[in-house]
Amino acid sequence: MNMSARKLHGSWWVDFHYERKRHRIRSPENSKVGATAYESILRQRLVRGEPLMSKNQPTIPTLKEFARQWFETYVVTNNKPSEQRNKRIHLARHLLPFFGKLRLDEITRAHIEQYKTHKIGEGLAPKSVNNHLGILSKCLRCAVEWEVIDKTPRMGTLRVPPPPFDFLSPRESQMLLEAATDYPWGTMLLTALRTGMRLGELLALDWNDIDLERRIIAVRHSRVDGITGSPKNNKVRYVPISSELLTAFYAIPTRTGYVFVASHGKAVTKNIAAWHLNKYCKQSNLRHIGWHTLRHTFASQLASSGVPLRMVQEFLGHSTLQMTVRYAHLAPSSLADTIDILDMLPNRQPETFWALSGQQGQKNLVLPSGTSDNHSRYADI
Repeated sequence: MNMSARKLHGSWWVDFHYERKRHRIRSPENSKVGATAYESILRQRLVRGEPLMSKNQPTIPTLKEFARQWFETYVVTNNKPSEQRNKRIHLARHLLPFFGKLRLDEITRAHIEQYKTHKIGEGLAPKSVNNHLGILSKCLRCAVEWEVIDKTPRMGTLRVPPPPFDFLSPRESQMLLEAATDYPWGTMLLTALRTGMRLGELLALDWNDIDLERRIIAVRHSRVDGITGSPKNNKVRYVPISSELLTAFYAIPTRTGYVFVASHGKAVTKNIAAWHLNKYCKQSNLRHIGWHTLRHTFASQLASSGVPLRMVQEFLGHSTLQMTVRYAHLAPSSLADTIDILDMLPNRQPETFWALSGQQGQKNLVLPSGTSDNHSRYADI
């Protein structure tokens, strides 16, 4: 039996194997001296045949205990402020009330399935439940990496249908722009429609990010809840400036600091931007939309104009093409013309189809005895 006092992410533990089972017990005194002394106590208990721990003193922390340490050590260090806020809310409102009293090694797949059923019963969307499980999964994976537990339970996610999205037609876009005649809203709306930038990226857009001579915008920052950080996926992307947008930028007299500044001279906020967009929608007799609808509009109009999805992906800053595929159905296609071939079949000889489809080589197939040439061709279709 080998024991060792170890410090893991700010806490001292006694770590050992006994009777083919691994034990990791947090030291009551969080110091090397305290952990070494506690190791000696545990050795003596084993020699006397006494239980290592009392019933009220688990060897592995509960999720509530570990989540606090995980949040302060991992989440604060690696996640953006908006992600930190989301994780804090989901932990406090959903995960800890359900799993919090369980030790990390007590959380099973059965608990996971019960959680799904419980949350769906509360009316939560499958995507929201999957987001919760993603946080729990990352927390438990960190516990494995930090050698607090040996493994995590499997977490199957719920099926989520593709989310619907709304976008404006070119005519609706023009109606919205005609309603927004005051600065900075007209230029800000035009920028959203011509670049596909997210609202946080628009709020953080600085004149240092715009090269008017080269007609390029470098999307380097995003501002959420008043905190400026890197854009989503932590990637800088470059978006060309259209001629109309270039003229609008040149019309702005001040070219230092934030591009979009409210009338009182301070930076535009998310709530102010949402209020003004709603106002212009009412003035244009348009349905209520959010700023993200303008991003969908940018992508949809590009796709419907025949711009390759790979290029649309680059403009939007999507990490994978799968995220951009939702716009594929808007792209012009020759499939409709191709399928019209079927309408010609009843009134034409079989050879007509092969001539149209380029399959004339099928005539040279070796057929089984008793099988006609024409029958074979249609059996293979």
